[in-house]
Amino acid sequence: MQSSRRFVQRSFVGVMLLGALGALFPFAGCGRTSITPAEGGSLGGDGACGDGTCDPEETCATCAQDCGFCAGCGDGACTGIEACENCPVDCGVCASCGDGTCGDGESCATCVLDCGACAGCGDKTCDPNESCATCPVDCGLCQTCGNGACDASETCASCPGDCGACSSCGDGFCTSPEDCLSCAPDCDACPSCGDKECDAGTENCFTCPGDCGKCAGCGDGICTGTETCASCQADCGVCSVCPNGKCEAFETCSICPQDCGTCQTKGCLEVVTCALGCLDLGANPPKFSVTCVANCVAQGCADVQFFVDQVLTCAVGVLPDCGGDFGCIQSECGAEFAACIGAKCN
Repeated sequence: MQSSRRFVQRSFVGVMLLGALGALFPFAGCGRTSITPAEGGSLGGDGACGDGTCDPEETCATCAQDCGFCAGCGDGACTGIEACENCPVDCGVCASCGDGTCGDGESCATCVLDCGACAGCGDKTCDPNESCATCPVDCGLCQTCGNGACDASETCASCPGDCGACSSCGDGFCTSPEDCLSCAPDCDACPSCGDKECDAGTENCFTCPGDCGKCAGCGDGICTGTETCASCQADCGVCSVCPNGKCEAFETCSICPQDCGTCQTKGCLEVVTCALGCLDLGANPPKFSVTCVANCVAQGCADVQFFVDQVLTCAVGVLPDCGGDFGCIQSECGAEFAACIGAKCN
């Protein structure tokens, strides 16, 4: 009797277990049908969205980061299963992108502002999970970038010329997702910028004014709108931050020793030689950089600076007669040079 009862109990448990497993089967092999993936998780299997492998339960619609974008994404029309979560280039970036949290539906393939750039971004190859909306440095700028309007698919990371620079751009440090296109002030211009050819793929008046010419408004004396020190030096000045570990343009040991090193006190003749090197005596009239001269003079002690001033004042006075003839300048300012040579720092 007890044996029969155990058999019935086991049979009942077996039926219940089979029923539970049967209820799971429809979901186990179908993959996700929702276009909103669970960031960092998966429905079955041991894979996860973002692990670099397109697992069986992942699709281009649910995990573009691993599986790449679906066919048709990038054709300019947001249709079918396309949405901001899986095709920002057609559907625009999601409203939550830019809130500082890499949340559900966001990944490096769809929201670099919150999730950072994908690992391959910057390798000069437009990978299946990259687009002009998330990695223009590899895929090129979106067609709308440069039209003066921050379109739905554009952000400060993909098109600062239209959307303005991201808040961290300009702090002197090139940190992800910043790159040479999104933040030249911190990351410097891209390598191709400066070859005298305006590459339509990645260059325009904002990303490379040296090759493509100045943007409208640049040169009016006011640093406004989306202008930066990289896109419009004439209005916004040079890109230099002290300290940031780089001795940048116009930074010197006297104004930024943290980046350029501590100045070594120089003798009068050394300072004069340095200062005269700031003059282009071959030009007519001679040209010179006040900043360069000031930096040279600042490296001498008080007594030295006095005699340097005497030499330079004399030199400037005889330039109309001597022009670029340095021997003539030395002859006309012989007494001043002699005093300079004898100057000592107390």
